[in-house]
Amino acid sequence: MSVSGLKKSGIIAVVLFAVFNISGLKAQTNQPTYVVKDKSAVAYSAENPGWLVSVDEAYAESKKTGKPIMANFTGSDWCVWCKRLTANVFSKDDFKQWAEKNVVLLELDFPRMKAIPDNIKAQNASLQQAFEVAGFPTVWVFSLNKDEKANQFMVDKLGKTGFTNTVEEFTSGVEQMIKK
Repeated sequence: MSVSGLKKSGIIAVVLFAVFNISGLKAQTNQPTYVVKDKSAVAYSAENPGWLVSVDEAYAESKKTGKPIMANFTGSDWCVWCKRLTANVFSKDDFKQWAEKNVVLLELDFPRMKAIPDNIKAQNASLQQAFEVAGFPTVWVFSLNKDEKANQFMVDKLGKTGFTNTVEEFTSGVEQMIKK
C-alpha cells in the first residue's frame, strides 16, 4: 500500500470513530474494517419482508449458511429509483427464491419521512461511508469475517450494482460477483 493510501486509511478510521462513536474504519486494500460496539435491541424491521436490518444479524446468518451478504443502501420513502428497484426486482417471487439460495439480505435504509432507531441510523451511516456510497440505490455484495478479540469485521467486497429493470438482469450480475 502506498504512503498516501496509508494516510487516507488512518484519516478515515479516526474520522469515523470520532463521528459515530460506535464504529471505526480501517481501510486496507479493498478490505475496510469497522468496529461495532453498540448492540442495542432493535424493534425495527426492513421495508422489504425477509431482509435484515442489523449487520450483526446478517453476519451471523452469513456465517451459519456460508452465503455472502447483499446490502441494499436505499431511501425507501423518497428515492424513486429505490422504489422502482423494489417493485421490479426485490418484490418478485423469482428474486425471493433466488435470494434464499444465494445471499443474506441486509437493508440499510436512509428514510426522510420515518424515524429509525439511532443505533440503526448510526450503523447505516457508518456502512455508507465504509462502502463509499454516494447515491441510491446502491447494492453491495460482500463477505464478513470477525476478529472476536477486537470486535472488528473484515469486509471482503465482492462487487456492487444499482438499479436494474429485471430480476434476471439483477441476479445474473450478482451471481458474477459471487463467482469471482
